[in-house]
Amino acid sequence: MTTVRAAALAEPVEPVGRGWTAALSLANGAIWVGWFGPLQILLASQAKDFAPGTGMSKEALLAWVTGAGAVVSLLANPVFGALSDRTTARRGRRTPWIVAGSAGGALALLLLAGARGPWTMALGWCLVQLTLNAAFAAVTAAVPDRVPRLQRGVVGGWLGAAQILGVVVGTGLATLAGGTGAGYVACAVFTVVGVLPYVLRHQDLRLAPGDRPAWSWRSFLAGFWLSPRRHPDLGWAWLTRFLINLSNSLVLLYLLYYLRDGLHHADPEQGVLILTAVNGLTLMATVVCGGIWSDRVGRRKPFVVWSGVLMAVATAALAGWETWPGAIVAAAVLGVGFGVFTSVDFALMTDVLPTALDRGKDLGVINVANALPQVAAPALAAPIVTYLGGYRALYLVAAAIGLAGAVLVGRIRGVD
Repeated sequence: MTTVRAAALAEPVEPVGRGWTAALSLANGAIWVGWFGPLQILLASQAKDFAPGTGMSKEALLAWVTGAGAVVSLLANPVFGALSDRTTARRGRRTPWIVAGSAGGALALLLLAGARGPWTMALGWCLVQLTLNAAFAAVTAAVPDRVPRLQRGVVGGWLGAAQILGVVVGTGLATLAGGTGAGYVACAVFTVVGVLPYVLRHQDLRLAPGDRPAWSWRSFLAGFWLSPRRHPDLGWAWLTRFLINLSNSLVLLYLLYYLRDGLHHADPEQGVLILTAVNGLTLMATVVCGGIWSDRVGRRKPFVVWSGVLMAVATAALAGWETWPGAIVAAAVLGVGFGVFTSVDFALMTDVLPTALDRGKDLGVINVANALPQVAAPALAAPIVTYLGGYRALYLVAAAIGLAGAVLVGRIRGVD
């Protein structure tokens, strides 16, 4: 075994420093800026401008464009993760994809800045999802490559905090830049600049050319199926993440309508902003602390279980305590639970990866559990609200789904 191979594929034991964690977190946040500046503000503005010539409403056009991008995202993350696993470049396995993905994402954002119709808008957004998922897959795979198991909670916490800040910064740039085109340019610049400290200052681990598996399309495609029978811990961990994220997506999907039609709030748009701010503050307060605590006690499952239970209780409160104060309390408790879940569940996922060689691909498959609920939630929520009891029934179902996810964590055997 060569030294390069040992460094790249062995389980890491040397703790990473604060500089490495900060640089990787900044890169992660920069990617989320590139995603959420468009998602929160810019795509909606373009849909409003382009819809009159399409025969669709602005809501339908936006749903069509973002839905196409979601499909690209579901496929791109595991594919680029697998490609980075097999990369033998001098700059390492992950860095080339971080560079190419962020640069490609910036170019795609500039394409959106110059879009003059719905087809260019859709193409640009699909390219953003394609390229930034390449960078994101490499960033997340760098954690199990470099971070020892008992440091992954705190690193996952800082990555989660950077993700939240990326959403805020992206929204701010899109709002304050001075127009849709300028907003896209600002997000593009931040996306590139934000990855530079990691790319320029930190050496990636290299995979020796002779250690890359022989290439064939059959083996490459077959590798995306991770048998729950062969890897039961990974299967249960994936299902847990999917269910808790689905519960959270169901909570957020119709929040505006819940405030307007269920609570009869005088200003539902402002209400959503207030609830989002409350949720974000409590999430930020716990996302790093939860990871640090988990690392110190050397356990993951209790944190994931109780954060899932806490989120389920808060979701049920939206159904049983249908008042504005109840909604504020629920938003705060959801933030506490989801903050702990974000950091500790990420660490748990890296602990159940089957092989070092396929870390990027396996994390990409796991990340499908983040994106798929965004597709499944509308299909599940619409009939519940319309035919099966309205918003109270929706939030009770969401609470039950989240509680099921928390309970199933107990089926994972290889992690404490």
